[in-house]
Amino acid sequence: MTIRKATPADSMTLAQLASQMWEHDPAELEPEFVDLTQASEAACFLAYDSESPIGFAQCQLRHDYVEGCETSPVGFLEGVYVQSEHHHKGVARQLVAACEAWARSVGCTEFASDCEIDNTDSLAFHLAIGFEEVNRTIWFHKTL
Repeated sequence: MTIRKATPADSMTLAQLASQMWEHDPAELEPEFVDLTQASEAACFLAYDSESPIGFAQCQLRHDYVEGCETSPVGFLEGVYVQSEHHHKGVARQLVAACEAWARSVGCTEFASDCEIDNTDSLAFHLAIGFEEVNRTIWFHKTL
């Protein structure tokens, strides 16, 4: 397995993997990944098993307040996905480590992430790779 930083040429591969996690049409996601892979304040990484892409991670800098952090900007894990047949092999951990290294390389001293309150698998993964839970919130909405 290899991990490498994605380039604009990888945008459709990223979009296809992301669509499996975020349930969006890859064609809708591709332009966003073109922008992200060219941005100085973002990075995407791909995991490969031989020649086949099996996962990705997206991270970027957040300059706004990030729960539990004291510095700015903060490296933020926006998403990590690994195909199910490659779960529990350390792929996601290595993708997140690549994101952390990138955040360190651009001067960050803190790295953060989030997950949905009922996503117990994501919570367990974050805790297993060294994140500390800092808060839980439920948001509300009302149509006026």
